[in-house]
Amino acid sequence: MNPLTDAAPQAAAARPGTRPAIRPNVLVMAVAGAVTVANIYFPQPLLDAIARGLGVSQHTAGLVSSAAQLGYALGILFIVPLADTARLRRLTTILLALTSGGLLVAAAAPNVLTLTVATLAVSTTTVLPQVLTPVAAALAGPGDRGRVVGLIGLGLTLGSTVSRTVSGAASDAGGSWRTAYLLAAAATAALLFVVPRGLPERAGPVGDRLPYPRLLASLPRLFAEHREVRISALTGAAVFASYSVFWATLAFHLAAPPLGLGPGVAGLFGLLSLPGALLSAYAGRLTDRYGAGAVNAWSLLCVAVSLAVVGLGALSPVALVIGANLLILGTSASQVANQARIFDLGTRVAARVNTVFMLSTFGGGAIGSLTAVWLYGAYGWTATIVAAAGFTALGMLLVAVTRRTAPSCAPGDRREAGTHHPRSPAGRDDA
Repeated sequence: MNPLTDAAPQAAAARPGTRPAIRPNVLVMAVAGAVTVANIYFPQPLLDAIARGLGVSQHTAGLVSSAAQLGYALGILFIVPLADTARLRRLTTILLALTSGGLLVAAAAPNVLTLTVATLAVSTTTVLPQVLTPVAAALAGPGDRGRVVGLIGLGLTLGSTVSRTVSGAASDAGGSWRTAYLLAAAATAALLFVVPRGLPERAGPVGDRLPYPRLLASLPRLFAEHREVRISALTGAAVFASYSVFWATLAFHLAAPPLGLGPGVAGLFGLLSLPGALLSAYAGRLTDRYGAGAVNAWSLLCVAVSLAVVGLGALSPVALVIGANLLILGTSASQVANQARIFDLGTRVAARVNTVFMLSTFGGGAIGSLTAVWLYGAYGWTATIVAAAGFTALGMLLVAVTRRTAPSCAPGDRREAGTHHPRSPAGRDDA
């Protein structure tokens, strides 16, 4: 009997003020999230090297980044909902094995088509972070939900930022972009020996098991019926589109004259952005204290300032680093606030509302990446930053409108989704 995993269902019902003894589990989840989410982002500083190595244009190489965003969205849609009912240890084992194998195929890709397809497959199965985040939220009491989601979010932020540094350094050291893919495959495979053992058998009650088609069919209803889900999903899409515009074109901007910097420097931006990533850890505590709406408003302002900095200081590496830090801080804080908001709907639908949120978020990211690659090729860096500012403005408008029309609700007056809808029979959660 594993006291850390077998006690998970009971931990979800712990009193809000308690600090349950599940911190080792949460730390394992944070590390696993960091390693696996890195598979989505580490190719970004390699795009110029991939273009040269495979003899294709920068625009064509940019499809690798877009495939990573699209594949992640597909995995979130078709795999993450299973976490509400599936055996978590078995699910995570399968996902990690498939991701490791896909990375090996990508490392050996003879052409950009194979690499793009392999990237699509890898990103589809590397959705472990979005399986783990609802589990961590369920293990936390309501008063600690933002703190725990913030810790997992910190792992994801560190993974997405540091991975760029590691992949750039590995590419330079190994003399090829393929070295980074081999390193990612080894790191992901190592998680097979740790992560499944540190998880509960199931995330929710055994009786709450819906057939897979009904799990997927419930997603649109969750979006339609829950205002919290709509706010988080649309805000997340706008913010992440801005984020993706910057990172999808940064390597090209740095490599172009007059900067003329290689993938190692592009990857170094991940390390130089660590201050922003570390500061984002406080977003969870701020959300617990002030609410998701206030943190969303602050984070969007942070993103707007970051875009102003990188737009005005386009040829200054210092300005680009400062802007990258602000962008990571604002994006990460927004995601933590948005997820804390939707997890307040209850544990029975945690994976599915996270599916709706992340699907919208990474759909926005894919749109941002595609828009950025096209605009950069046609009009350059300034046009891409203007596009990012447009996405941010949409997010600001949404936050302003929703805060003005927010229904009054006493603190703590949140009920679990699926337990208060007239159309849902008692004891069932079809919502």
